[in-house]
Amino acid sequence: MQYDIITIFPEFFESVLSYGVISRAIDNKTIAVNLHDLRKYTEDKHKSVDDKPYGGGSGMLMMPEPISKAIEDVKDSKKKSIVVYTSPTGEKLNDKTVNELSEYEQVVILCGRYEGIDERIKELYVDREISIGDFVLSGGEHAAGIIVDSVSRNIKGVLGNESSAADDSFKNGLLEHPQYTRPEIFKNIEVPPVLLSGHHKEVDKWRKRESIKKTFENMEEILDGSSLDKEEYEYLGKLQEEYSKNFKVYIALIHYPVYNKDLKKIVTAFTNLDAHDIARAGKTYGVKKLYLVNPVSDQRELVKRVIDHWTIGPGVNFNPSRKEALEIVEVNESIEEIVNDIEIIEKIRPKVVVTDARIKSEMVGYNKLREKIFNDDIPFLILFGTGWGLIEEVINSADYILKPIKGYNDFNHLSVRSAAAIILDRLLSSKI
Repeated sequence: MQYDIITIFPEFFESVLSYGVISRAIDNKTIAVNLHDLRKYTEDKHKSVDDKPYGGGSGMLMMPEPISKAIEDVKDSKKKSIVVYTSPTGEKLNDKTVNELSEYEQVVILCGRYEGIDERIKELYVDREISIGDFVLSGGEHAAGIIVDSVSRNIKGVLGNESSAADDSFKNGLLEHPQYTRPEIFKNIEVPPVLLSGHHKEVDKWRKRESIKKTFENMEEILDGSSLDKEEYEYLGKLQEEYSKNFKVYIALIHYPVYNKDLKKIVTAFTNLDAHDIARAGKTYGVKKLYLVNPVSDQRELVKRVIDHWTIGPGVNFNPSRKEALEIVEVNESIEEIVNDIEIIEKIRPKVVVTDARIKSEMVGYNKLREKIFNDDIPFLILFGTGWGLIEEVINSADYILKPIKGYNDFNHLSVRSAAAIILDRLLSSKI
């Protein structure tokens, strides 16, 4: 593997390349790292590599001419080569990206500086723009060092023990299990007995489970790409139950006040399908209560009879899971009534979240609201409108307006039960 790093600070890499695994790999000629001073590709006496951006704005931008000359000079057309630009706006560096880069014979790394590079360089030369995280550094040299180190670990001959890379974190979608060495007892903490047992199968089983647990606790989302057998997946299920999220979410299906297609305020009628399906979705995602709101007493009595049939009547034995879902349902007359009910239960007024298919000027995204639900120790009430949606007064009085559910086209006419299931999945689901 050959790395060619284009930078205005080649001396930055003196210490980065002088120690440990990377230093040995260079000495052994397993990898080669060539440093190219971008200023050597300039023509003015000041060796300028930056200039003011067109259109104004703060900071300076790296000019295209020196970068173009440098890339054309160092890129080897006879090798399987890739040009990488280090930038906070690029794709996140992860184990998959590292593996892909290790398949090349030459990796040319352009280190960003200042406010970045001229966009035309990206269009003409850059194959991949890579970021090492959601933060800004003074320059791309730090990221370049990380890329060289992480990619090189996958090159045959770089590591002394070829199995080391296979056991690293992120391989097979899991973080590495805990490790222990001598002494057996340190400050009253003992090494897990299974590691001293000599039973290799039990040790392997313990390590796999500890990897699953560590990944679940720290980076749950990467478990989606892991390979687990039936027993391991059942163990993961127990972890999910043990570490269940203690959020406080209530939902309500609003039949009044809502709009009809002419945007007139109306009352809509209850439907069995909406009540059943939204209750099942609510129970699945850990919702505390589903409120059905309608000011018409006959409608409320009708839906109560349906619910009673499945929760305390003949339907109990016929479909126990439906009973379990419908037990979270409560029938109410108004939105204010359910807000007061939640305040009595939680000893604090809930934050009201509304959903609407129409675009508003200030809306909250799903990731942001999910973060609040999981981290803020307060209750949330999510309102789902029937008909043609909640009226403006309800929407404008809410604490949060969720962004509309959107595909990659202009069609946007989901049923309320479909929309409710999608929204609950985005806000409350496990990432696995």
